Amino acid sequence: MEQPIFTPPFEPVPYDSGEMNDESRRALRKAVKMRAHLRDRGQTRFEIEVTDLSLSGFRAETSFTLWPGTVVWLTLPGLAGLEAVVAWRDKFKYGCAFAKPLHPAVFEHIIALSQR
Repeated sequence: MEQPIFTPPFEPVPYDSGEMNDESRRALRKAVKMRAHLRDRGQTRFEIEVTDLSLSGFRAETSFTLWPGTVVWLTLPGLAGLEAVVAWRDKFKYGCAFAKPLHPAVFEHIIALSQR
C-alpha cells in the first residue's frame, strides 16, 4: 500500500490545547464520542475513542503509544478501514490526518452513527 503523500504546506504541528481555535483549523470539525479500532502496520488492532472528526482527519484517545508519522488504519463500525497518519501526540491524545479526505456523505454518515 502506498504511503500518503503530503505536499507543502503540511508540517506536523505541536499540539497545544490552549492555543487551538477555529481560525487555525483547516476543516470543520464535529465533536463525536465513539469507539473505534486503530491498527498500524504489522500490529494487532486496538480500541480507541474518537473525540472529533473532520473531512481531513480525526482526534482520538488511547492508552497505546503511537508516534507522529506512523501510518494507521481507522476502523469505524460498519465501514472499511480508513488510512491516516498520526500528525501529533499529547500523552494519550492523538491527531491523525486521513490519506484521502472523507467524502461529505461518508462524513455525515459517521456523525449520524456517533449520535445513536
